Amino acid sequence: MAGDSQQNWVVMVTAQTPTNIAVIKYWGKRDETLILPVNDSISVTLDPTHLCTTTTVSVSPSFQQDRMWLNGKEISLSGGRFQSCLREIRARACDVEDDKKGVKISKEDWSKFHVHIASYNNFPTAAGLASSAAGFACLVYALGKLMNVKEDESQLSAIARQGSGSACRSLFGGFVKWIMGKEKNGSDSLAVQLADEKHWDELVIVIAVVSSRQKETSSTSGMRESVETSLLLQHRAKEVVPKRILQMEEAIRNRDFASFSQLTCTDSNQFHAVCLDTSPPIFYMNDTSHRIISIVEKWNRSEEAPQVAYTFDAGPNAVLIARNRKAATLLIQRLLYYFPPNSDDLDSYIIGDKSLAKDAGINGIQDIEGLPAPPEIKDNIPSQKYKGDVSYFICTRPGKGPVLLTDDSQALLNIENGLPK
Repeated sequence: MAGDSQQNWVVMVTAQTPTNIAVIKYWGKRDETLILPVNDSISVTLDPTHLCTTTTVSVSPSFQQDRMWLNGKEISLSGGRFQSCLREIRARACDVEDDKKGVKISKEDWSKFHVHIASYNNFPTAAGLASSAAGFACLVYALGKLMNVKEDESQLSAIARQGSGSACRSLFGGFVKWIMGKEKNGSDSLAVQLADEKHWDELVIVIAVVSSRQKETSSTSGMRESVETSLLLQHRAKEVVPKRILQMEEAIRNRDFASFSQLTCTDSNQFHAVCLDTSPPIFYMNDTSHRIISIVEKWNRSEEAPQVAYTFDAGPNAVLIARNRKAATLLIQRLLYYFPPNSDDLDSYIIGDKSLAKDAGINGIQDIEGLPAPPEIKDNIPSQKYKGDVSYFICTRPGKGPVLLTDDSQALLNIENGLPK
């Protein structure tokens, strides 16, 4: 292998991968080790400009062991899920040639080398915003590029799935389906793209971050308990979801927001009903989550057609999908009316696409104070406000899949020694 004489070379790849939000939920595994689900699921990929994981992976003969840093802190790679992803990618590694560094790595050599991995989420980890999905998808995508793996995104998704189930859906942009598959070894449990992000680009997404704290019941243990104790989960997986998947595919294909909204809200509510049907019951939503549902339901019912869909993953944060930009501006007005910020710092209260608030006429705190009550509130009922109950809002939209970042300044590891910058 060329480059052997200088044992200090470092070869590096940096990638960025989006997170995704399921509109038909994945909840429950039929195989814990391979992470095989009890039903298909469908998700929307979120714009990586606002929500993404950036991961740098590097290899060098000078590395003594596999190491990983998440958001600047070193974490253990000994967990089975990391090991599965590393093992599966290494098994598919091909020859790599880096002409600039004069380095050649043969596919046989990859098993002898250790890797350094640094990963950064630009949103709260483990708060019900699918950070593990973006994280494992990015890890697998970046390692695949580093080791010159020839598999396509769908095949890579079957590896990412072994890190975190919903990670398989983050290997594509737009609208994505995770096919549960039938094979015992999981070879046919993978993600496919239903439509890219341009297919339905008028949708606007607002996330109400109700709490960025780590959840009390992790998704992994929650799912296990639901599978073991919830009869509703069995009924859902067998009877309900297969029909919903077909209906959702059709709604996406036809850009039919009324059907999309109805299916999204109903499926989110059923997922949380399964959590309540679990023994002991699991509570992911809180009072603020329920208030947001009520605000959206009241508004949708007062209009001729639904304006906004809501969906909640395993946490209290609301993901609100507006039918178009006009509906999104009316949504942000309503959210700010009910949930004004605790401080005057509007800049950190509305993040992501800040132009949405401006379109809604919100340029400062005085504009929030001057917001009229939404027309669907009956005049004789004074509406209560819930200052401080939402930490912040993220304004975003459907987005693209993983990309390579070629600018070295965006790398999280130092090119000289492969350690965090």
